[in-house]
Amino acid sequence: MTRNHWHFSRPRLAQAYLGSFNLGLSSARGLFARRRMGKTEFLKQDFIPAAEADGYVAIYANLWEMRSEPANALVAAFFQAIEPKGFSKLLHKLKPSVKKIRASGKIAGMAEAALETELQDEHKLIAGSLLMDAMRAFDQSNIKIIMVIDEAQVLAQESNVDFAHALRAALDIRKDRIKVLFAGSSEATLRKMFGKPSEPFYNWAALEPFDLLGQDFVEAMVEKVASVTKFPLTLADALYAFDELKRTPEFFRRYLDRYLTNPFDGALGALEYTKSHVFNDLSFQQQWQAMLPADRAILSLIIADNADPYGKDSKEKIGVALGLGKAVANNTIQNALRRLSDQTILTKIDRANYQFEDEAFADWLKHLSET
Repeated sequence: MTRNHWHFSRPRLAQAYLGSFNLGLSSARGLFARRRMGKTEFLKQDFIPAAEADGYVAIYANLWEMRSEPANALVAAFFQAIEPKGFSKLLHKLKPSVKKIRASGKIAGMAEAALETELQDEHKLIAGSLLMDAMRAFDQSNIKIIMVIDEAQVLAQESNVDFAHALRAALDIRKDRIKVLFAGSSEATLRKMFGKPSEPFYNWAALEPFDLLGQDFVEAMVEKVASVTKFPLTLADALYAFDELKRTPEFFRRYLDRYLTNPFDGALGALEYTKSHVFNDLSFQQQWQAMLPADRAILSLIIADNADPYGKDSKEKIGVALGLGKAVANNTIQNALRRLSDQTILTKIDRANYQFEDEAFADWLKHLSET
């Protein structure tokens, strides 16, 4: 299977998003959808080619891939588009200057946290300076840009506030030639990012749900299956599988791959195989083991009865799970919930209600709690 063959093209949707920029009434918009719902594929294979065909220079940066240093990811993407010849020099500047810190004599006896803080502060200064350099280079050009910032909710993290302010200031005065499409997987965080007065991007972009794939996508995939095999898949079986797989395009494609490579197992056999793998993924186990005990205790509590983590009973249960023999303090819960939110594992819906961002991970935890 090639990616082009199995890509479900959505040119009308791409033109709709592009048209909103071309009207000149707005310079930014925001889209949200859970992970694995086809958002990134659409942005890279439909929207960006449409923008480039319309005369834009397209810049794409996925902040989740560089969530520890999103400023560097954005600056690097911008420079690569504006001054590709100077890109290698940029990468050299973005590396932390460990030699400089060593020469200062601070590294001997320096606490690891303090060293990490100094390196991060230096990165922020460098990234902020290079952002201005990139914008000055852009000002000397005559191009128009569409910047696609994927997993943009990373910018809302407290550690990225200074860069987010600098980015907005830089973009504010260039709205006529730089359009920005923010996309992300955390609706709650994006709503905070654009809707809270204290946030750098307050009221800067309208936020809307990404148009999810549905029956037309399934019908197209069924046709593609029929074109490559002597064992066509019925639409009824395909729609049933799509629903069983939480209407998740990535999981559905894994189902199609299993069906095509093991046709004698049939549609139901392929579905059972796919469900057993996507809802019991090894990566979930690794993710779970990497979490702090308090984070795991809170997730177990929420998956069991969706109780308010700050409730008296909840704090006692978490304390027991941590082996403390008493209720945990509020700040323990607050810190754990912040970590889970920063990792886009949990989203706060209201004061006592939290939602899993990844339904597959939630299902995996349910199975874990039942064993």
